[in-house]
Amino acid sequence: MSKASETSFVAGGGEMGAKVRAFDWAGTPLGAISRWSGALRIAVDLVLASKIPSCLFWGREFIAIYNDAYRPLLGAKPEALGQPLRVTWSEAWEQLQPIAEQAMAGESTFIEDYLVRVNRNGHLEDAWFTFNYGPVFDETGTVVGMLDTVIETTSKVLAEARSRAALERQQRLMQQMPGFVCVLAGPRHVFEYVNDAYIEIAGPRQFIGRTVREVFPELKDQGFYELLDGVYATGQPFKANAVPIELDREGGSRFIDFLYEAIRDDAGDVQGVFVGGYDVTDRVRAETELRQSEARLRESNVDLERRVIERTLAHGRTWQVTPEMLCVVNAEGYFDTVNPAWEKTMGWSEAEMTRAVFQDFLHPDDLARTMAAWVDATLHQKPVLRFENRHRDKSGNWHWLSWVAVPEDNKFYCIARDITAEKQHEAALARRTAERDVLATIFQTTDSFIQVLDLDYRLLAINRANVDEYERIYGFRPSVGDSLLELMRELPEHRDAALAVWRRAMAGESFTMQGEFGDPRRARRTYEIKFEVLRDANGEQIGAFQTSTDITDRLREQQAHIETQEALRQSQKMEAVGQLTGGIAHDFNNLLAAISGSLQVMQVRMRRGHLDGIDRYLEMSESSVRRAAALTQRLLAFSRRQTLDPKPVDVNRLVQGMSELIERTAGPGVQVVVERAPDLWPTRIDASQLENALLNLCINARDAMPSGGRLLIATWNESLDAHGALQRELLPGDYVCLGVTDTGTGMTPQVVARVFDPFFTTKPLGQGTGLGLSMVYGFVRQSGGQIRVDSRVGHGTTMRLCFPRHMGDALVDEPAARADAASQGGGGETVLLIEDEGTVRQVIREVLNEAGYTVLAAEDGPTGLRMLQASGRIDLLVTDVGLPGGMNGRQVADAGRALRPALKVLFVTGYAETAAVRNGLVDDGMEVITKPFEIAALAAKVREMLDSGPGGC
Repeated sequence: MSKASETSFVAGGGEMGAKVRAFDWAGTPLGAISRWSGALRIAVDLVLASKIPSCLFWGREFIAIYNDAYRPLLGAKPEALGQPLRVTWSEAWEQLQPIAEQAMAGESTFIEDYLVRVNRNGHLEDAWFTFNYGPVFDETGTVVGMLDTVIETTSKVLAEARSRAALERQQRLMQQMPGFVCVLAGPRHVFEYVNDAYIEIAGPRQFIGRTVREVFPELKDQGFYELLDGVYATGQPFKANAVPIELDREGGSRFIDFLYEAIRDDAGDVQGVFVGGYDVTDRVRAETELRQSEARLRESNVDLERRVIERTLAHGRTWQVTPEMLCVVNAEGYFDTVNPAWEKTMGWSEAEMTRAVFQDFLHPDDLARTMAAWVDATLHQKPVLRFENRHRDKSGNWHWLSWVAVPEDNKFYCIARDITAEKQHEAALARRTAERDVLATIFQTTDSFIQVLDLDYRLLAINRANVDEYERIYGFRPSVGDSLLELMRELPEHRDAALAVWRRAMAGESFTMQGEFGDPRRARRTYEIKFEVLRDANGEQIGAFQTSTDITDRLREQQAHIETQEALRQSQKMEAVGQLTGGIAHDFNNLLAAISGSLQVMQVRMRRGHLDGIDRYLEMSESSVRRAAALTQRLLAFSRRQTLDPKPVDVNRLVQGMSELIERTAGPGVQVVVERAPDLWPTRIDASQLENALLNLCINARDAMPSGGRLLIATWNESLDAHGALQRELLPGDYVCLGVTDTGTGMTPQVVARVFDPFFTTKPLGQGTGLGLSMVYGFVRQSGGQIRVDSRVGHGTTMRLCFPRHMGDALVDEPAARADAASQGGGGETVLLIEDEGTVRQVIREVLNEAGYTVLAAEDGPTGLRMLQASGRIDLLVTDVGLPGGMNGRQVADAGRALRPALKVLFVTGYAETAAVRNGLVDDGMEVITKPFEIAALAAKVREMLDSGPGGC
């Protein structure tokens, strides 16, 4: 039968099918393919057609025939086709023989994750397999072979082992804490807590309440103090392994793995450092001994390594094509010869290499270490195994090389392998491992509640704190893999509340919220919760994670604090009101007594016909009225609700005009100096109020210098950027500043902090009301400015007032023009008067009638508006601001101007709502006059407004 006819008995594709058909089976116990039994051919066809790794072991010799899927299991082993099982897997034959013989006895064996120690990559290694050894029968029912279907599960077993080890390590860390632990507080690292393991490694000492430097003086110059300081200052954790430490005790030379982790308060500020770790002295020493043992083992393999190199060098073809860099270095360090792999990898030609010594290519940081190894190997003729250093290629880049060098006849026969990629991979892996370990520690030790869900609401991760919190508020302990929907199935109302926020995150939204969760029968708590989207490496959303903090107690404390603050403010307000009403009642009673007494005396004298001296009592009454008006203005200034009359003002001119009055007030013992800035900008303020404020500040300065001193009044321009304006609680822009500086006793920081508080005074009882500076502060802030205090005890005080710059020109007083206006009467013009107080309405009406005006009067806003809506000429509207009937004076004025655009308006008021019609909120053709006013002032204001331009409508 021809070869083609023989191979046609064997079907099956793939590379192994071709190899089976081409194999010389005549030299094996199976014999030529043409003589194979039907059972053997069918079994071989089944194996070759299978996609599962399969191997047929035929006969008592277990001759192997396998498919393409089985070949990767052999690793670097030679092709096992036609070989007995005991030859191919000789290192594991003792394990496999009983199972194979059991199959030949007709019994199948199935084993999962079976550990077999195999040599398939040049060394023994542990591998795990899930396989089935099953008997193969011929036509008579006789067992003629064994079919091995196998899957390698090494990666899965190792991954599960690592996961179990990591989980067990985390559980021990959190539940049993076998390592040493301590808690350090503050920048000096004061011990607050240590566990028994910490005491065991450190020895008995006095820890609590003492600093690390006090407890461990021997750690000086070992670097631990500085590491603690760095973690506290930066908040960044520090972790190190196998660090040597010298302790002042017997057996104090130890090695430790440790972690320094910052402890933060609710605001995120570092308050201390958490220290945790393990004593790894035994492990380090065991590893050292292991390395020494490995070195001894490497020395025992020197002859084998040398023979391998010699054989490699002896085969010229291998020298030319191998990717390993081969070379011979003489005793002087020159390259005698190098193979082509050097030029391919490093770029240097053989001619360039053989002209140089090996030191010319070394990295400077590796030179000393390499030369030490070279000298040692040369003197003692010792081989060098797996020595690593960095070499420069022709482009200037550095490559990590791993060397094997064997001495022979004053030369070194070397193999160098480029391990740069491996080094980079190891470094990246080490970084990832370190990051993973730190993150895992933080994940499990943080007090925050953390959980991660996939798109099906199954837990991908959850930390211990969150598991405990679920148990506290719902009564169950979730685990990774659990479904949130199933866990809360018995709590539908709470499940829906949780899903309502989770759905937002699953829809791709990242957000922070506050919410209340928990079963009221167990615990109901409020949390601050942050949701973030979880994405894979391609940016696709695969779930969401949640970080939450229990803020229930914090909210309760905040609410309690708010209630306490409100109660305190109410108490202070009532105390202030009590002081205010008592003082005001006293002052007003005095004024009313003067007015009432004067009126009663005039009545008695008039009944008796004695009119002499009446003028004196009238003047006394008017004087008391003026004092009452001044007191009212002080109260409104204190409340920042006074009616201001801001106009463009030249502060330099105002200061100059007051300098003589200030000098007289200060007295001869005080030197008054005025420094006025040239080109001072104008500002828009109430000039009379600024005069009062300046005089008040100068009087305070005088009182602070009982033995005399120097009083400086200065003006200047100042421009504030965004930062400077923010510090002074102002808007950015240009400001006009006025300063009052004394050389007096100064004030403590505690006094400065309260200097603008109402009723606060440092003067003796009866010498100060405590309202002066609070009124100055109210006027300045109401004018859009700011006042600042700079004071030091024994060095005097400076008060700085800043007002917004006015972009126009300052006004110049024209008293003659005002006097002329006041002296002129009316010419029959019509004035609409709206005033709810009947007495005041009657007085103003009579005054304006006597001055020659036609007066229409109304007692409330709606009545006045109806008069404006009627036909007929009205030249001026005079209205109180606070009116009954649902419309105030400003509303009536606005409605009137909508009907009569040229209507002029004079507001008459004595209360705070004037802020709505003054301080820049009045329009052109509007003015304000404050109650009480002099009759002449009212007549002058009416005449001035009627003469100011076209009117009448």
